[in-house]
Amino acid sequence: MRLAFPKQVDEKTTTLLKQTFASDNIQIATLQPSGKQVIIRTTPITEKENTKLLSDLQKKIPSFKQEEFETIGPTIGNETTLNAIKAVVVASILIVLYIAWSFRKVPKPTSSWKFGVAAIVALLHDVLVLIGVFSLLGHFLHVEVDSLFITALLTVMGFSVHDTIVVFDRIRENLLRGTNPSFAQTVNDSMLQTLGRSLNTSLTAMLVLFTLLIFGGETIRWFVIALLLGIASGTYSSIFNAAPLLVSWDEFERKRKAQGK
Repeated sequence: MRLAFPKQVDEKTTTLLKQTFASDNIQIATLQPSGKQVIIRTTPITEKENTKLLSDLQKKIPSFKQEEFETIGPTIGNETTLNAIKAVVVASILIVLYIAWSFRKVPKPTSSWKFGVAAIVALLHDVLVLIGVFSLLGHFLHVEVDSLFITALLTVMGFSVHDTIVVFDRIRENLLRGTNPSFAQTVNDSMLQTLGRSLNTSLTAMLVLFTLLIFGGETIRWFVIALLLGIASGTYSSIFNAAPLLVSWDEFERKRKAQGK
C-alpha cells in the first residue's frame, strides 16, 4: 500500500505506523518512506482488514490518504514462477547452442558440446545458489521474490556464462597451440592465466554494487544483493565448477575407453 501525508514523513510517523500494524496483527515486510509518502509491503490482507487498519490509523495519524492498495494473489505468484522457469530453460538452451557453435573448431580430446554442457552446469549452480539463499531470506526476513529478482537471475546467468567463456576460450587457445600433452594440465594452466582477469572483473562490478547497496535506497536493495550473490557465485563456479568438470568428463571417457579395450 502507498500512504500520502501532508508533510515529510519522519521517524515518529513511521513508529506510529509500525505500532498500528502490529496491534492489528499485520506483519510488515518493508516500510519505505519517500518524501511525503510511505510504501508498505505486508503479508496478504483482505479488504476488510485494510478498512479496519485505515480506521485505526486515522485515530493516531488523522491527516493521511491511502493512494494505492494492491494484493498479489497466488495466481500471479504461480505465473511469475512459471515465467522464471521458462526464461531459465530457454536461456540455457540458447547458451548451449551458441557455445557449441563458437567452439566448433576445438581440438580433441574434448568437443564443443562438452564446453556448452559444462557452462550450463556452472550456470545452474549459480541459479540454484541464488534461489536457495532467497528462499532462506524469504522464510526468515520475508523478502519477496518479484520481477526484479527474475531480472537479477537472468543478469547473473549472463555474467556467469561470460566469465566461464573467458576461461574456456583460453583452454581452446592452449589446446590449439598443443604446448602441453596433458588435457588436465592445459586446463589448469588456462585457469591460472585467466584467474587475475576474472577476479578483477568481478571485484570491479561488486564495488559498484556495494555502492548501490549503501546509497541506492530500499527499492533496489534486494535486487542489488541478488546481483552481489550471483556475481560472487558466478566467479567461483567458472573457476571451480566449469573447468574441472571438463577434466573430470575427459578422465571418465578415458577410463571407459580403456576398460572397453
